[in-house]
Amino acid sequence: MSYLLALDAGTGSIRAVIFDLSGHQIAVGQAEWKHLSVDNVPGSMEFDLAVNWRLACQCIRQALATAHLSGGDIQSVACCSMREGIVLYDSNGDAIWACANVDARASHEVAELKELHDYCFESEVYNVSGQTLALSAMPRLLWLAHHRPDIYRNTATMTMISDWLAAQLCGELAVDPSNAGTTGMLDLFTRDWRPGLLDMAGLRADLLSPVKETGTVLGAITPAAAQQCGLRAGTPVVMGGGDVQLGCLGLGVVRPGQTAVLGGTFWQQVVNLPHVRTDPEMNIRVNPHVIPGMVQAESISFFTGLTMRWFRDAFCAEEKLIAERLGTDTYTLLEEMASRVPAGSHGVMPIFSDAMHFKHWYHAAPAFINLSIDPEKCNKATLFRALEENAAIVSACNLAQIAHFSGVVFDRLVFAGGGAKGALWSQILSDVTGLPVYVPAVREATALGCAIAAGTGAGLYDTMATTGETLVSWQRQFTPNPAHRELYQGMMEKWRSVYAGQLGLVDSGLTTSMWQAPGLTKVPHSGE
Repeated sequence: MSYLLALDAGTGSIRAVIFDLSGHQIAVGQAEWKHLSVDNVPGSMEFDLAVNWRLACQCIRQALATAHLSGGDIQSVACCSMREGIVLYDSNGDAIWACANVDARASHEVAELKELHDYCFESEVYNVSGQTLALSAMPRLLWLAHHRPDIYRNTATMTMISDWLAAQLCGELAVDPSNAGTTGMLDLFTRDWRPGLLDMAGLRADLLSPVKETGTVLGAITPAAAQQCGLRAGTPVVMGGGDVQLGCLGLGVVRPGQTAVLGGTFWQQVVNLPHVRTDPEMNIRVNPHVIPGMVQAESISFFTGLTMRWFRDAFCAEEKLIAERLGTDTYTLLEEMASRVPAGSHGVMPIFSDAMHFKHWYHAAPAFINLSIDPEKCNKATLFRALEENAAIVSACNLAQIAHFSGVVFDRLVFAGGGAKGALWSQILSDVTGLPVYVPAVREATALGCAIAAGTGAGLYDTMATTGETLVSWQRQFTPNPAHRELYQGMMEKWRSVYAGQLGLVDSGLTTSMWQAPGLTKVPHSGE
């Protein structure tokens, strides 16, 4: 029997996932990793190349052992990773420096680049690449030029973290559009680098790796890598890509107009656009899809899953113990409690993530607004439901922004990730958006999308798009409740006004923003 391996490098962990050709997960090996902060460098999060490669090999061996397979049973391998994380290499092809997606050291450089060409440089970057400067690679490269010229001078080329994993396996360096697009240096229209952007920024344009599309063969497992990780030398290594885009492939979201909400630590609202275009208001990020010629509009809700974890850990110790005794998950118990709370959560309004405003992006101080001292109405179940309703409202606001500039009319949503495990949350998302919500059976959509790329490159599948559609299956479907839809529309308008007021408190220095984009010099009220 044939098997495929996906090596998935997330923000907090590395996972090796084995699938059969029908898309069934066979085994997984996982290890947590930590990013390294550098003394006296605020916001720094460097990526430990040596340690993390050992962990990747450990995960591959663990997955093979769990599945009772040998390296020879794996027919093809591909890698995916968190986006924005970059790796630099010297002229010998050896990795010499890397940072994670959460690295935020370059705030000063972001502000410096924003001022270029009478403050027009960022608009040029966005119109070409779909990215703003805050999360792109150019400020980090400029930081290295300023503060670590030894590294900058010795850099011969650059890739993303998924490409580094692939290079460790096969010795070949290249990038794919879906992940490299997040550098802000890749042209959405040509799906190739735009070196002129680096020239404009005063950076070297000679450090750009070759671009290869997801699903094309990059190389083969080297004897050295085979000895380290347990795979068979000569096994094809196929170009992977960015985690969100490969996740969409694993969900069958591969055609124009299709829409997904990916509910993890951060929530992404992703829409496949029928034509390449960017948002004139620069509110929405636009990324290359792994499907050649297609782009995706993407809005991000910050810390949604992390906020739920905070609430569980800070306030729900009793529910944790009860859930443990019942043999269930704490979130399942909290959802059961919240399902008895009326829609609208008695008017309680959480203040956490704002809708996405990519050009000027910051959040208010975390808060709950409109609490009461009635314990029958204001309690843990109410607050939990209010958090779920608020996450759906922010998603709906983000989707409305995408619809506004793209003209795409949504007819349904695919809801995947940890958030989709909750039946109540799925129903609330349907009620708030007024759309049918489909929840897939697959739990590892990103890894499955990566495995589909591996199988396509090895000739085991016809095309990525048709395979993604074929392998996806649906576990549940939710339809909107019209009465709740009307209620939530009113809540959404109130939330927008209240959030703008909360941002005003941040502007006045009375409260502290939960997060703001690196290099933000002016903090306009929400909706500007």
